[in-house]
Amino acid sequence: MTKNLSGTHTAILKQIISPLLLWYKNQARILPWREEATPYRVWVSEIMLQQTRVAAVLPYFERFIAALPDVKSLAEADETMLMKLWEGLGYYSRARNLQKAAQQIQKDYQGVIPYDFNELLKLPGIGRYTAGAVSSIAYAQRHPAVDGNVLRVIMRITACNDDILKESTKRAVEQALLDVMPADLDAGTFNQALMELGAMTCLPKKAAHCPQCPLIRLCLAFDQGTTAALPCKSPAKKRRIEKHTILLLEANGKFAIRQRPPKGLLSGLWELPNLTGHLSKSELSDWLRARELTASSFEPMASAKHIFSHLEWHMVGWHVILSNVNMVKETIVPYSPSSAEKRLLWLTPSELSSRYSIPSAFQYFLHLKNSQQ
Repeated sequence: MTKNLSGTHTAILKQIISPLLLWYKNQARILPWREEATPYRVWVSEIMLQQTRVAAVLPYFERFIAALPDVKSLAEADETMLMKLWEGLGYYSRARNLQKAAQQIQKDYQGVIPYDFNELLKLPGIGRYTAGAVSSIAYAQRHPAVDGNVLRVIMRITACNDDILKESTKRAVEQALLDVMPADLDAGTFNQALMELGAMTCLPKKAAHCPQCPLIRLCLAFDQGTTAALPCKSPAKKRRIEKHTILLLEANGKFAIRQRPPKGLLSGLWELPNLTGHLSKSELSDWLRARELTASSFEPMASAKHIFSHLEWHMVGWHVILSNVNMVKETIVPYSPSSAEKRLLWLTPSELSSRYSIPSAFQYFLHLKNSQQ
């Protein structure tokens, strides 16, 4: 797809509007951020929905909004509380950017989320798609919101084989939709209808439900039999594999966690102590002995794999009960590489589950321990 679509493609895109909106009116899912589409609720939902399924987001959204109902409460929220609310959603930088943006909105926009597309782009964590979604859905501004679902729909309708991972392709689709969007059209509804079609009917590869699609008669990919092959995107880079040994250290009924560095993967979050490589019992004994720790028992735990966007962790675990640990609770201070290994925070299971956010990669071993009890 070039910046200037052909007349044929423009004519097709103009024709999708009426059947698409009718379909959406009758088939749209009832979602809390649609039922009450305030700028704040739309914004929070769109950030949560990045790389996360609607079904997974629903309980998180309700809990988040109940705890932090507006921009002011989000801007002032304690970081530990914020991370706990986000626990399990992954991509924790989204939560941090939400709070940074809320603080900027308080400072620069008198606590009111801006309606202008370009002003929204100035906020942390907001790209072109999110700016388009918030401005159109919450403020009825005439601007496309092009996410992966929309790209898939448009690539198939027009039988276009351009690489959807290229920014030039996304911009071309934005412009094409803006060109055909009537001035009196509810842009937010149109954008949501395209997203909904991609999420519910125009599914990836061979999962597409073409017979149920309201645009089947207009779809060039269906006509040409190329639906499963579209959209096209460049091959993903192979994920790097890292090996880790996860330690579930227990002493007097409490378990140890520590804080990760302030930058990098899972920055600033709390984790179970872990070591690079897959350590044997003998190697782990040597590691503990070097730190003047005595283990009364070692129990191997089932291995696990956790996939991040750019790497995989292949993990083995050890449940280690220690007999000589100083349980004095330390004051939480900023992370320091020199003290991180020594600064273990010892918590009861209830404290772990209710207060601190532990990333999913480590939750597996906590859940495994709980299931064995």
